[in-house]
Amino acid sequence: MADLLPPGPHGGVPMTTRLTVAQALVRFLAAQYTERDGVRQRLISATWGIFGHGNVAGLGQALVEYADDMPYHQGRNEQSMVHAAVGYARQSNRLSTHAVTTSIGPGATNLVTGAALATINHLPVLLLPGDIFATRVADPVLQQLEVPYAGDISVNDCLRPVSKYFDRVTRPEALIPAALQAMRVLTDPVETGAVTLALPQDVQAEAHDWPEEFFAERTWVVRRPGADPTELAEAISLIRSAERPLLVAGGGVHHSRAEEALAEFADATGIPVASTQAGKGSLRHDHPQDVGGVGHTGTATANELARQADLVIGVGTRYTDFTTASGTLFAGDGVRFLNLNIAPYDGHKLAGAPLVADARSGLTELTEALQLHAHRVPGVYVDEYTLDKERWEQRVDACYEADEPDIRPTQPQVLGALDALVDESDVIINAAGSLPGDLHKLWRARSRDQYHLEYGYSCMGYEIPAAIGVKMAAPDRNVWALVGDGTYLMMPTEIVTAVQEGIAIKLLLIQNHGYASIGGLSETVGGERFGTAYRYQSDDGTYTGAPLPVDLAANAASLGMRVLRAKTNKTSAPHSKRPGRPTLPHVSTSRPKRPTQCRARLRRRPGGMYLWPRPRRARPR
Repeated sequence: MADLLPPGPHGGVPMTTRLTVAQALVRFLAAQYTERDGVRQRLISATWGIFGHGNVAGLGQALVEYADDMPYHQGRNEQSMVHAAVGYARQSNRLSTHAVTTSIGPGATNLVTGAALATINHLPVLLLPGDIFATRVADPVLQQLEVPYAGDISVNDCLRPVSKYFDRVTRPEALIPAALQAMRVLTDPVETGAVTLALPQDVQAEAHDWPEEFFAERTWVVRRPGADPTELAEAISLIRSAERPLLVAGGGVHHSRAEEALAEFADATGIPVASTQAGKGSLRHDHPQDVGGVGHTGTATANELARQADLVIGVGTRYTDFTTASGTLFAGDGVRFLNLNIAPYDGHKLAGAPLVADARSGLTELTEALQLHAHRVPGVYVDEYTLDKERWEQRVDACYEADEPDIRPTQPQVLGALDALVDESDVIINAAGSLPGDLHKLWRARSRDQYHLEYGYSCMGYEIPAAIGVKMAAPDRNVWALVGDGTYLMMPTEIVTAVQEGIAIKLLLIQNHGYASIGGLSETVGGERFGTAYRYQSDDGTYTGAPLPVDLAANAASLGMRVLRAKTNKTSAPHSKRPGRPTLPHVSTSRPKRPTQCRARLRRRPGGMYLWPRPRRARPR
């Protein structure tokens, strides 16, 4: 062990402290920091936990012992605890996160969905599931998975494929290298994601002599690598030779805090900027070069530019199928791709020219080089997308506005009401259902982190716990979780946590009578909305009977939330921004008459209604 850590202050054998493995781990985590651009903060700022026989005598005891050093939050569902930690990490720009501890068995396997979400979205979270006895004094124990061909496998091995780093600490001294590797991965801007340290329940409680240096404060510097000169030169050549370039901003812009650098690049070059779900808000909606979302759920303006682009500049994007419209969107003759990404794997996608660098560093270098050449796209191209953007904004106004007071609103009209209510300090969270499509097309992002859409995994149930995590990271801001009834019923459990800890999230519940998104898709592909409506069974066994008498607002109220019910556009939302108690505005929307109804509303100015009086607001052009 002496070769892993520096010697003590007088040389020789390091000074030691006798602690259990769990106590040592908690003390170690409390001393870890990150630093980027001169700003230093705690890496693991709190721990979520649900306790069972696999962690109560180890980490449970340690968290009691070191409560002043490591804050603890009580969760209700293991998956949702991970979502809360991920929401916190994203709002903290991946520089700070939470740990999550569970027992062995179903508590541990409940982590898998949350871990997959974290890893797919490149967001750090530390998972500390209990594990079966390393000494095997009792074999098998309760909740143990017996594998006849291997004695060292437990249910925690399910976490291997969804973790960026996995280790099972079967001896006390193995904790030191495992913990250091875990911190390395959590702070690596390329490799970060879910990190799992499986902790056998007997090892957690085993005492050991630990070098004091293990508990010393350690700062992990988050790198900002610049571009390779050869790759940078090729990138500049590609941009200068393009007549119709389009920049696609992904989540890496936000992770890097590259929004100002992107705005400077767009201002200097005139290149229009479209955004993925993760990248929306990289430019404010009223920035002249912002043309909205791109891909399957994108705006008409951005998608038409994408079809005719001769150069696509991807910045911090993974080019998922929704961004590329399943590989059909970027169809221009001879279209080239330039991929600015900190991850080489993503930088080489679509046979593109890679520019492997931090997003902010790379954009700054590109802007400086292009300014030397006074490079700007043709004025006719700027005029074209500017006019198209104005037309699209008129479509958004048409979708948001309505004039019939006594009819249930459509979902876009609900968003119009919310659009009038919030300001740039509010954060909007969503992940699944029909809302991501409407939000990506219609929402006008006012700040770099207002739009929080988890669409890498599109996990139903993410929104409520993620809102709690975001609110913890940004306590002075209004945080809205937007959910449909399908998502609400998946995971409302953390409402109790929000009430218990006084975390004043806003939960906008849009009750649309089933799985609206998949129901619409089902109807268009011949599935006839099978299995997507919330109805009683008919005599023929199909779910086509009367609507279910489900009162989700009453459910939320029973869990402790303050509920505001709204039925028509006559209903206002008094005190909906008042701090304090968690609040749920509940809206029941109208049902679409046909699958293409919402799409038709984007093509022409409809009649209709909206939920709350929406003042007209002048937009800068």
